[in-house]
Amino acid sequence: MLARLFSRSKRRFLSLSEQEVLALAISSEEDDGRIYLAYADALRDKYPHSAKVFEEMAEEESRHRQALIDLHVARFGDRIPLIRREHVRDFPERKPDWLIAEMPIEKAREEAEAMEAAAHRFYVEAAARSRDAATRKLLGDLAIAEKSHESLARRLGEEHTPEDIRDAEDQTSRRQFILTYVQPGLAGLMDGSVSTLAPIFAAAFATQDTWQTFLVGLSASVGAGISMGFTEAAHDDGRLSGRGSPVRRGLASGIMTALGGLGHALPYLIPHFWTATVTAIVIVFFELWAIAFIQNRYMETPFLRAAFQVVLGGGLVLAAGVVIGNA
Repeated sequence: MLARLFSRSKRRFLSLSEQEVLALAISSEEDDGRIYLAYADALRDKYPHSAKVFEEMAEEESRHRQALIDLHVARFGDRIPLIRREHVRDFPERKPDWLIAEMPIEKAREEAEAMEAAAHRFYVEAAARSRDAATRKLLGDLAIAEKSHESLARRLGEEHTPEDIRDAEDQTSRRQFILTYVQPGLAGLMDGSVSTLAPIFAAAFATQDTWQTFLVGLSASVGAGISMGFTEAAHDDGRLSGRGSPVRRGLASGIMTALGGLGHALPYLIPHFWTATVTAIVIVFFELWAIAFIQNRYMETPFLRAAFQVVLGGGLVLAAGVVIGNA
């Protein structure tokens, strides 16, 4: 609703004059060039070859911009109207720098190609509306250029990032994902799923009260999640270890810890004790299987070994909780 209200203050593309269309094209090329340079800056340390790709794309946008400025000066003079993409309804938006800096490399490549495709559509529409031969020719040439560059990231990638280098960059990206999200999340899931087994099932068999058991499970899960989250975030700032943002690691660890405990605490919302307990035990085995799967998928641990370790450890903790609850 708010987006619709704000969009009413924007200009329709069809209402723009030829001078305003040229001004919009100039500002758009400038914005896109800056975005590509932001990509290059964000990727330079870890992916220097892909950074070179985006630098060349920025240079391409700069040449387009200069050609548009020269045409505007020739037709309308030196004073270029202030009109930007955010002033025009339905014009493709661009992400701000602080989001670009956190964008995975594959996403950056996809966004670059999407930007080129959007620019092609803009120039096709602009050329169709122009009545000046020189303007129409330039806009048509730019449309062709943008169309041929729709896969510019891929084309330049083949020039500057040979297959072995791209494979290495992809491996680096995957490693960063594992360090920042998978490892802390897996540690949290293991802690939440295994360490809460004993208190939850001890409370269940000691009280035979499903609501009290749920409260114990809820408090244990949330408390463990907060503890694990702060512990992971305070472990290191990620600069030297390369493990990434401590906030992200803390959130991954804390959320997965809480979810791991809540998985077998929620069944105790069922009023019938044995129905709730059997359901919780079934969920426990699904949790342990998920842990083994993640270890095998991301940590390259053989599945049978991971399953044996996790099921054995979880089974011992579960048995301890049952024994203590019946004491």
